[in-house]
Amino acid sequence: MPNSETLKKKQEEVSVISEKIKNSKAIIIVEYRGVNAAQITKIRADLRQSNSEYRVTKNNITRRAFKENNISELDEYLTGPVAVVYGKEDYLEPAKVLYNFAKNNEFYKIKAGIIDGKFVTADEIITLAKLPSRETLIAQLAGSLLANISKLAVALDQVKVQKEANA
Repeated sequence: MPNSETLKKKQEEVSVISEKIKNSKAIIIVEYRGVNAAQITKIRADLRQSNSEYRVTKNNITRRAFKENNISELDEYLTGPVAVVYGKEDYLEPAKVLYNFAKNNEFYKIKAGIIDGKFVTADEIITLAKLPSRETLIAQLAGSLLANISKLAVALDQVKVQKEANA
């Protein structure tokens, strides 16, 4: 049986992870089998740029932190070598980073997650990752609006030209 100091350290770790869960918009579980340390370092750096954290913790500790936050949907995915990604501000960017890495590494798998408090499957996360970024969508919308305004301006100009010709 573990001594009280070990139990205290484990409980502190559960508390830290529990706090990360509370402050995250996205929690994504990935299986990192067959990935070397250099690749993990690269993923961590890419995720840091999107204000996300890649963390490998014992599954029991993660499970207890999920329990403290009333999350039970992810328990079945906490088997084998898994890491948890905590997206603090955005869920799209960490999903994109993980998806792009998984495309090139057959053993690296997105398992499931929680996005804005809702359970999502790996397929749903991959679908989200394939979406264009928010900035791209805004640019596309602005382009569409400008195109319609331009067409309206041309049509109004043609009406003006016709009225001048008839007058």
